[in-house]
Amino acid sequence: MRRLADLLDMIKFEHTVFALPFALLSLFLAADGWPSLHDCLWVVAAMVGARSSAMMMNRIADRNLDAANPRTATRHLPAGRVGLGAAWAFTLAATALFFLAAWNLGPLALRLAPVALVWFWGYSWTKRFTWMSHLWLGGALALAPIGAWIAVRGRLDGLPLWLAAGVILWVAGFDTIYACQDAAFDRTRGLQSLPARFGVRGALWLARLFHAGMLAAFAAVGALYGFHWLYAAGLALVTGLVLAQHALVASDVRRGDLQHIDVAFFNVNSIVGVLLMVFALADRFLLR
Repeated sequence: MRRLADLLDMIKFEHTVFALPFALLSLFLAADGWPSLHDCLWVVAAMVGARSSAMMMNRIADRNLDAANPRTATRHLPAGRVGLGAAWAFTLAATALFFLAAWNLGPLALRLAPVALVWFWGYSWTKRFTWMSHLWLGGALALAPIGAWIAVRGRLDGLPLWLAAGVILWVAGFDTIYACQDAAFDRTRGLQSLPARFGVRGALWLARLFHAGMLAAFAAVGALYGFHWLYAAGLALVTGLVLAQHALVASDVRRGDLQHIDVAFFNVNSIVGVLLMVFALADRFLLR
């Protein structure tokens, strides 16, 4: 149990909450009401398997870089708290769960599963060759609402693409903010990120643009689905959280430190998807 706890802590399992609400929201919108219990369970299983596999692959790929970075040197693999064999076994088990879930969600989901696997495993190497790795990560999380929609409808329509676009820009924005901590390290190692390429201040402006685009995409979801004032209220709350996140980080930059990055990254963003999902579903079931 201690080994399992270490493995789950390695991948910050609790951060599955970042993308899971968008998968569930897409599931309900695709069903245009209550989805079946079968679809709910297997979509959640696919989400957990995919995210766990991708995150552990990222830890494996970055273990030497993590060892060289003072901020990450205490992580489980570089610190020797978990062995590489255990990390690989966990990765393969999570991948098997993902494919099992895809098999249970229909032929198209199963056919697309290898494509999704290549995408979210591939993220782990993107910062070696492109400073747009933040958008790649956003695309990995955006597969959650797309996959959930396909699981119910057996096809891909326009609405989940707008939802996915919002997720891509949301993730790209907060990942850019998070990467500001490692801007100097990334430059010395030849790694590419927006903070390393454009500096912290320039990267934060790009993060603001990403989040402005995110809000526009989520507004388009509301218009396309015909949501009412409850969804608008939820989107307004999300806007407030995003503005607070940027204000907090901007204040840190003016003082010359980034001590509140973790608060902005983890606390704020763990609420965004949950808020949007709750208000969207309340709008769907109470006002239609």
